[in-house]
Amino acid sequence: MAAQQPQDSARLRLVGLRPERPGPSVPVPPPAPAHAGRATAPGGFADTLHLAIEASGLSLDRIRAALTQRGVRVSVTTLSYWRRGRSQPERASSLRAVHLLEELLGLPHSALTSLLGPPRPRGRWAAVANTCHLGLEDVWPGERQIADIFAELDAPPQGELERLSIHDSYYVDAERRGNLLRMRQVVRATVGGVGRCLVVHKADEEATGCPEITSVRHGRLGRVRRRPEAGLTVGELMLDRPLALGDSTVFEYEVEIPPGGPTLEYSRRFATPVREYVLQVHFDPAAVPAHCERYDREPGADVDHRREQLWIGASASAHVLAPDQQPGHIGIRWEWQ
Repeated sequence: MAAQQPQDSARLRLVGLRPERPGPSVPVPPPAPAHAGRATAPGGFADTLHLAIEASGLSLDRIRAALTQRGVRVSVTTLSYWRRGRSQPERASSLRAVHLLEELLGLPHSALTSLLGPPRPRGRWAAVANTCHLGLEDVWPGERQIADIFAELDAPPQGELERLSIHDSYYVDAERRGNLLRMRQVVRATVGGVGRCLVVHKADEEATGCPEITSVRHGRLGRVRRRPEAGLTVGELMLDRPLALGDSTVFEYEVEIPPGGPTLEYSRRFATPVREYVLQVHFDPAAVPAHCERYDREPGADVDHRREQLWIGASASAHVLAPDQQPGHIGIRWEWQ
Protein backbone atom coordinates (compact mmCIF):
# COMPACT_ATOMS: atom_id res chain seq x y z
CA MET A 1 0.00 0.00 0.00
CA ALA A 2 1.12 3.51 -0.43
CA ALA A 3 0.57 6.84 1.11
CA GLN A 4 1.05 10.24 -0.28
CA GLN A 5 1.74 13.57 1.22
CA PRO A 6 0.40 16.15 -1.24
CA GLN A 7 -1.14 16.94 1.76
CA ASP A 8 0.09 13.50 2.93
CA SER A 9 0.14 9.97 1.71
CA ALA A 10 1.69 6.52 1.95
CA ARG A 11 1.64 3.47 -0.31
CA LEU A 12 0.55 0.81 2.09
CA ARG A 13 1.12 -2.16 -0.07
CA LEU A 14 2.52 -2.64 -3.48
CA VAL A 15 3.20 -6.15 -4.70
CA GLY A 16 5.46 -5.72 -7.65
CA LEU A 17 5.36 -2.82 -10.07
CA ARG A 18 2.38 -2.07 -12.22
CA PRO A 19 3.30 -2.22 -15.88
CA GLU A 20 2.48 0.88 -17.81
CA ARG A 21 -0.42 0.48 -20.12
CA PRO A 22 0.49 1.06 -23.73
CA GLY A 23 -1.12 4.20 -24.99
CA PRO A 24 -1.44 5.79 -28.37
CA SER A 25 1.81 6.90 -29.89
CA VAL A 26 2.41 10.60 -29.44
CA PRO A 27 4.03 12.23 -32.45
CA VAL A 28 7.38 13.67 -31.49
CA PRO A 29 7.51 17.28 -32.61
CA PRO A 30 10.40 18.06 -34.92
CA PRO A 31 13.08 20.29 -33.44
CA ALA A 32 12.17 23.93 -33.67
CA PRO A 33 14.08 25.98 -36.22
CA ALA A 34 17.52 26.87 -34.97
CA HIS A 35 16.64 30.53 -34.85
CA ALA A 36 13.79 29.84 -32.41
CA GLY A 37 16.15 29.54 -29.50
CA ARG A 38 18.35 32.49 -30.42
CA ALA A 39 16.06 34.82 -28.55
CA THR A 40 18.05 34.27 -25.40
CA ALA A 41 17.30 36.49 -22.47
CA PRO A 42 19.69 38.14 -20.10
CA GLY A 43 17.63 36.85 -17.16
CA GLY A 44 19.19 33.37 -17.25
CA PHE A 45 17.89 29.85 -17.55
CA ALA A 46 14.19 30.46 -16.84
CA ASP A 47 13.86 33.43 -19.19
CA THR A 48 15.77 31.69 -21.97
CA LEU A 49 13.65 28.56 -21.65
CA HIS A 50 10.44 30.60 -21.58
CA LEU A 51 11.31 32.53 -24.73
CA ALA A 52 12.42 29.37 -26.54
CA ILE A 53 9.14 27.61 -25.71
CA GLU A 54 7.14 30.63 -26.85
CA ALA A 55 9.12 30.81 -30.11
CA SER A 56 8.68 27.09 -30.79
CA GLY A 57 4.88 27.22 -30.58
CA LEU A 58 4.87 23.91 -28.68
CA SER A 59 2.61 23.39 -25.68
CA LEU A 60 4.08 22.07 -22.46
CA ASP A 61 2.06 18.89 -22.89
CA ARG A 62 3.58 18.30 -26.35
CA ILE A 63 7.03 18.88 -24.91
CA ARG A 64 6.32 16.48 -22.05
CA ALA A 65 5.15 13.80 -24.49
CA ALA A 66 8.25 14.26 -26.65
CA LEU A 67 10.54 13.90 -23.64
CA THR A 68 8.66 10.77 -22.54
CA GLN A 69 9.23 9.16 -25.95
CA ARG A 70 12.93 9.84 -25.50
CA GLY A 71 12.89 8.05 -22.15
CA VAL A 72 12.75 11.03 -19.79
CA ARG A 73 9.67 11.68 -17.65
CA VAL A 74 9.09 15.30 -16.68
CA SER A 75 5.66 16.56 -15.68
CA VAL A 76 3.96 19.62 -17.15
CA THR A 77 4.06 21.17 -13.67
CA THR A 78 7.84 20.76 -13.49
CA LEU A 79 8.30 22.28 -16.94
CA SER A 80 6.12 25.19 -15.90
CA TYR A 81 8.18 25.70 -12.73
CA TRP A 82 11.41 25.70 -14.75
CA ARG A 83 10.22 28.30 -17.23
CA ARG A 84 8.91 30.55 -14.45
CA GLY A 85 12.02 30.25 -12.29
CA ARG A 86 10.22 28.57 -9.38
CA SER A 87 12.67 25.66 -9.46
CA GLN A 88 15.65 24.57 -11.51
CA PRO A 89 16.84 21.20 -12.84
CA GLU A 90 19.48 19.62 -10.62
CA ARG A 91 19.23 15.83 -10.62
CA ALA A 92 20.81 13.72 -13.37
CA SER A 93 17.51 12.85 -15.06
CA SER A 94 16.46 16.51 -15.01
CA LEU A 95 19.74 17.60 -16.60
CA ARG A 96 19.23 15.03 -19.35
CA ALA A 97 15.79 16.53 -19.93
CA VAL A 98 17.40 19.96 -20.33
CA HIS A 99 19.77 18.62 -23.00
CA LEU A 100 16.78 17.16 -24.84
CA LEU A 101 14.93 20.46 -24.51
CA GLU A 102 17.82 22.18 -26.27
CA GLU A 103 17.37 19.76 -29.16
CA LEU A 104 13.56 19.99 -29.26
CA LEU A 105 13.55 23.77 -29.11
CA GLY A 106 16.30 24.26 -31.66
CA LEU A 107 18.77 25.74 -29.22
CA PRO A 108 22.54 25.40 -29.53
CA HIS A 109 24.18 22.69 -27.43
CA SER A 110 24.51 23.80 -23.78
CA ALA A 111 22.47 26.96 -24.42
CA LEU A 112 20.33 26.07 -21.40
CA THR A 113 22.63 23.91 -19.30
CA SER A 114 25.31 26.60 -19.29
CA LEU A 115 22.82 28.95 -17.63
CA LEU A 116 22.16 26.68 -14.66
CA GLY A 117 23.74 27.91 -11.48
CA PRO A 118 24.92 25.78 -8.58
CA PRO A 119 22.33 23.56 -6.85
CA ARG A 120 20.02 25.53 -4.66
CA PRO A 121 20.58 25.14 -0.92
CA ARG A 122 18.77 22.25 0.68
CA GLY A 123 18.29 21.40 4.29
CA ARG A 124 16.77 22.60 7.47
CA TRP A 125 17.36 26.31 7.02
CA ALA A 126 17.02 26.58 3.25
CA ALA A 127 14.15 28.85 2.24
CA VAL A 128 13.43 26.64 -0.74
CA ALA A 129 12.25 23.92 1.65
CA ASN A 130 9.12 25.93 2.27
CA THR A 131 8.41 26.71 -1.39
CA CYS A 132 9.07 23.43 -3.22
CA HIS A 133 5.67 21.83 -3.60
CA LEU A 134 4.72 19.31 -6.27
CA GLY A 135 1.32 18.89 -7.84
CA LEU A 136 -0.76 15.74 -7.62
CA GLU A 137 0.22 14.68 -11.13
CA ASP A 138 3.88 14.77 -10.12
CA VAL A 139 3.28 12.64 -7.04
CA TRP A 140 0.62 10.26 -8.39
CA PRO A 141 1.07 10.16 -12.20
CA GLY A 142 -2.08 9.01 -13.96
CA GLU A 143 -4.15 8.79 -10.76
CA ARG A 144 -7.02 11.01 -11.92
CA GLN A 145 -9.34 9.81 -9.15
CA ILE A 146 -7.14 11.41 -6.50
CA ALA A 147 -7.23 14.77 -8.26
CA ASP A 148 -11.02 14.53 -8.61
CA ILE A 149 -11.45 13.82 -4.89
CA PHE A 150 -9.12 16.66 -3.95
CA ALA A 151 -11.25 18.98 -6.06
CA GLU A 152 -14.46 17.63 -4.50
CA LEU A 153 -13.12 18.18 -0.97
CA ASP A 154 -11.70 21.60 -1.84
CA ALA A 155 -8.20 20.59 -0.78
CA PRO A 156 -6.25 23.28 1.12
CA PRO A 157 -3.44 24.95 -0.87
CA GLN A 158 -0.10 23.21 -0.87
CA GLY A 159 2.41 24.54 1.62
CA GLU A 160 0.02 25.67 4.36
CA LEU A 161 1.59 23.09 6.67
CA GLU A 162 5.33 22.64 6.97
CA ARG A 163 6.15 19.00 7.72
CA LEU A 164 8.70 18.94 10.52
CA SER A 165 8.55 15.20 11.16
CA ILE A 166 6.74 12.13 9.81
CA HIS A 167 7.10 8.73 11.45
CA ASP A 168 5.56 5.66 9.77
CA SER A 169 5.43 2.30 11.56
CA TYR A 170 4.27 -0.49 9.25
CA TYR A 171 3.39 -3.97 10.57
CA VAL A 172 3.58 -7.27 8.68
CA ASP A 173 1.91 -10.32 10.21
CA ALA A 174 2.88 -14.00 10.33
CA GLU A 175 1.01 -14.57 7.05
CA ARG A 176 3.42 -12.13 5.37
CA ARG A 177 0.70 -9.55 4.88
CA GLY A 178 0.86 -5.92 5.90
CA ASN A 179 -2.05 -5.31 8.23
CA LEU A 180 -1.49 -2.00 10.04
CA LEU A 181 0.14 1.40 9.62
CA ARG A 182 0.70 3.79 12.53
CA MET A 183 1.50 7.35 11.49
CA ARG A 184 2.63 10.38 13.49
CA GLN A 185 3.26 13.87 12.11
CA VAL A 186 4.57 17.11 13.56
CA VAL A 187 3.56 20.11 11.45
CA ARG A 188 3.77 23.89 11.60
CA ALA A 189 1.50 26.44 9.94
CA THR A 190 3.06 28.72 7.32
CA VAL A 191 -0.13 30.83 7.15
CA GLY A 192 -2.84 31.64 9.66
CA GLY A 193 -6.13 29.77 10.02
CA VAL A 194 -5.00 26.27 8.99
CA GLY A 195 -7.47 23.74 10.35
CA ARG A 196 -7.31 20.64 8.17
CA CYS A 197 -5.34 18.57 5.68
CA LEU A 198 -6.01 15.64 3.35
CA VAL A 199 -4.31 12.25 3.50
CA VAL A 200 -4.19 9.59 0.79
CA HIS A 201 -3.78 5.83 1.19
CA LYS A 202 -3.85 3.29 -1.59
CA ALA A 203 -3.95 -0.48 -1.22
CA ASP A 204 -2.34 -3.14 -3.36
CA GLU A 205 -4.08 -4.37 -6.52
CA GLU A 206 -4.80 -7.74 -4.89
CA ALA A 207 -6.42 -6.21 -1.83
CA THR A 208 -10.14 -6.64 -1.30
CA GLY A 209 -11.36 -3.27 -0.15
CA CYS A 210 -9.99 0.11 0.87
CA PRO A 211 -7.63 1.14 3.66
CA GLU A 212 -9.53 2.39 6.70
CA ILE A 213 -8.29 5.38 8.72
CA THR A 214 -8.88 4.82 12.46
CA SER A 215 -7.70 5.89 15.92
CA VAL A 216 -7.13 9.55 15.07
CA ARG A 217 -5.44 11.38 17.95
CA HIS A 218 -5.03 15.13 18.46
CA GLY A 219 -7.61 15.72 15.76
CA ARG A 220 -10.61 14.04 14.23
CA LEU A 221 -11.56 12.40 10.97
CA GLY A 222 -13.73 14.53 8.72
CA ARG A 223 -15.03 13.56 5.30
CA VAL A 224 -13.78 10.32 3.75
CA ARG A 225 -13.95 9.29 0.10
CA ARG A 226 -13.38 5.68 -0.96
CA ARG A 227 -12.90 4.18 -4.41
CA PRO A 228 -13.04 0.39 -3.85
CA GLU A 229 -12.25 -0.43 -7.48
CA ALA A 230 -8.89 1.32 -7.03
CA GLY A 231 -8.29 0.45 -3.36
CA LEU A 232 -8.16 4.20 -2.69
CA THR A 233 -9.04 6.16 0.44
CA VAL A 234 -8.75 9.93 0.83
CA GLY A 235 -9.47 11.30 4.29
CA GLU A 236 -9.89 14.79 5.68
CA LEU A 237 -8.12 15.28 9.00
CA MET A 238 -9.44 18.12 11.18
CA LEU A 239 -6.82 19.51 13.53
CA ASP A 240 -7.54 20.08 17.23
CA ARG A 241 -7.77 23.81 16.58
CA PRO A 242 -7.08 26.28 13.76
CA LEU A 243 -3.39 27.16 13.73
CA ALA A 244 -2.04 30.70 13.65
CA LEU A 245 1.06 31.49 11.62
CA GLY A 246 4.00 29.64 13.20
CA ASP A 247 1.86 27.42 15.44
CA SER A 248 2.75 23.73 15.53
CA THR A 249 0.75 20.62 16.32
CA VAL A 250 1.04 16.84 16.39
CA PHE A 251 -1.48 14.38 15.00
CA GLU A 252 -1.55 10.62 14.80
CA TYR A 253 -3.72 7.96 13.22
CA GLU A 254 -3.74 4.32 12.19
CA VAL A 255 -4.62 2.68 8.89
CA GLU A 256 -6.11 -0.80 8.78
CA ILE A 257 -4.95 -2.49 5.61
CA PRO A 258 -7.38 -4.70 3.63
CA PRO A 259 -6.40 -8.34 3.13
CA GLY A 260 -4.54 -9.41 0.02
CA GLY A 261 -1.50 -11.36 -1.08
CA PRO A 262 1.94 -11.35 0.55
CA THR A 263 3.31 -7.83 0.96
CA LEU A 264 6.61 -6.98 -0.69
CA GLU A 265 7.09 -3.33 0.21
CA TYR A 266 5.89 -0.16 1.89
CA SER A 267 6.56 3.35 0.60
CA ARG A 268 5.59 6.98 0.99
CA ARG A 269 5.36 9.69 -1.64
CA PHE A 270 6.29 13.26 -0.76
CA ALA A 271 4.86 16.35 -2.42
CA THR A 272 6.64 18.75 -0.04
CA PRO A 273 9.93 18.62 1.86
CA VAL A 274 10.01 17.03 5.32
CA ARG A 275 12.71 17.86 7.83
CA GLU A 276 12.81 14.30 9.16
CA TYR A 277 11.18 11.14 7.88
CA VAL A 278 11.45 7.84 9.75
CA LEU A 279 10.07 4.59 8.36
CA GLN A 280 10.04 1.42 10.44
CA VAL A 281 8.81 -1.94 9.17
CA HIS A 282 8.02 -4.50 11.86
CA PHE A 283 7.87 -8.16 10.85
CA ASP A 284 6.32 -10.96 12.83
CA PRO A 285 9.16 -13.09 14.28
CA ALA A 286 7.57 -16.09 12.58
CA ALA A 287 7.93 -14.47 9.14
CA VAL A 288 11.20 -12.60 8.66
CA PRO A 289 12.29 -11.77 5.08
CA ALA A 290 15.48 -13.15 3.56
CA HIS A 291 16.49 -9.74 2.16
CA CYS A 292 15.49 -6.13 2.82
CA GLU A 293 16.51 -2.86 1.16
CA ARG A 294 15.74 0.85 1.05
CA TYR A 295 14.95 2.53 -2.25
CA ASP A 296 14.51 6.13 -3.36
CA ARG A 297 12.91 7.51 -6.51
CA GLU A 298 12.46 10.92 -8.02
CA PRO A 299 8.87 12.23 -8.15
CA GLY A 300 6.72 10.16 -10.50
CA ALA A 301 9.62 7.92 -11.57
CA ASP A 302 9.43 4.14 -11.97
CA VAL A 303 13.19 3.58 -11.59
CA ASP A 304 15.17 3.68 -8.34
CA HIS A 305 17.96 6.24 -8.15
CA ARG A 306 19.22 4.82 -4.86
CA ARG A 307 19.24 1.42 -3.17
CA GLU A 308 20.74 0.43 0.15
CA GLN A 309 20.64 -2.96 1.86
CA LEU A 310 19.05 -2.88 5.31
CA TRP A 311 19.79 -5.06 8.31
CA ILE A 312 16.86 -6.81 9.98
CA GLY A 313 17.76 -6.85 13.64
CA ALA A 314 16.90 -9.13 16.54
CA SER A 315 13.65 -7.18 16.93
CA ALA A 316 12.60 -8.40 13.45
CA SER A 317 12.43 -4.84 12.15
CA ALA A 318 14.22 -2.53 9.74
CA HIS A 319 14.17 1.23 9.49
CA VAL A 320 15.10 4.19 7.31
CA LEU A 321 16.00 7.69 8.52
CA ALA A 322 15.74 10.45 5.92
CA PRO A 323 16.68 13.91 7.25
CA ASP A 324 15.67 16.81 5.03
CA GLN A 325 13.66 14.53 2.76
CA GLN A 326 12.91 16.29 -0.53
CA PRO A 327 9.85 15.68 -2.74
CA GLY A 328 9.98 12.20 -4.17
CA HIS A 329 9.35 8.59 -3.23
CA ILE A 330 11.06 6.51 -0.54
CA GLY A 331 10.34 3.03 0.74
CA ILE A 332 11.49 -0.33 2.01
CA ARG A 333 11.09 -3.52 -0.02
CA TRP A 334 11.87 -7.10 0.90
CA GLU A 335 12.09 -10.64 -0.46
CA TRP A 336 10.70 -13.64 1.34
CA GLN A 337 13.11 -16.18 -0.12
